[in-house]
Amino acid sequence: MLEASAPKPGNVAPPARTHFHDTRYEDFLASAAAIGPAFLLARRRTLGATIYAACVATAGWTRANTNLGIILLLAPLARAALDPRGGTLRGRVARVLRRTTVRDAAHAYAAIRLAHPGGLGRAMSQDVAAAPPRGLRAVMVLAADRDGIAREYATDFAVTFELGAPTLRRARGDGLSWDDAIVETYLTLLAAAPDTHVARKVGSAEAAAISRRSRAVLAAGGVRSAGGRLRTAAFDRALRDPSNSRNPGTTADLTAAAIFAVLLEGGWS
Repeated sequence: MLEASAPKPGNVAPPARTHFHDTRYEDFLASAAAIGPAFLLARRRTLGATIYAACVATAGWTRANTNLGIILLLAPLARAALDPRGGTLRGRVARVLRRTTVRDAAHAYAAIRLAHPGGLGRAMSQDVAAAPPRGLRAVMVLAADRDGIAREYATDFAVTFELGAPTLRRARGDGLSWDDAIVETYLTLLAAAPDTHVARKVGSAEAAAISRRSRAVLAAGGVRSAGGRLRTAAFDRALRDPSNSRNPGTTADLTAAAIFAVLLEGGWS
């Protein structure tokens, strides 16, 4: 809910002008609420079963893909947070990922088919239509070069724990509101790496250009200056088109993972 409510450039947010042609802000709120029960059972279920259950719950509230990437990222974090054996959150996530199975992958493939995400690409569509050849982490490693979410599985959530969560904590520590801190985190993630969702839809050159513009917005002050806010608003307008083809959706999902990690480690207080 925090991620959806923050006015991130190119994404759905509360004002009516930011709705997409197939999704509205309310769809994201309903989806966030819908997956709560599935996550509460994350310790009792396998990782793949949690992912699939969350996607089934979402499908009861919206016909669009509002949160597949978020589910794929948050499910390992939720299962790790419920691990009674202790250790750092990232260490527990690594333990969860090491133990994934072919059955987990099969459940994840079924969840992807159910969500039917746009811009999946021919290769990935063919992959998820067949039976998985390996465990969930292993098949994510195979896709890590072309998908930012798969890359998190391959690296024990490197972006989440090494860039996203630290950026959000620092912004909150500096006194920024949740909205501003989340927008700054999103811009920082987008500046660091081209969005793979954009790259699949409109090409790697356009995705790289969007990353460069995000760096320029941050250099101008981002949410921390009047000039930076003007550039942020202009960036938002530049990313919008009728088909939402330039929406940095993977970066938004990574932002949600950073928020969840910070909350799980006591960041709300």
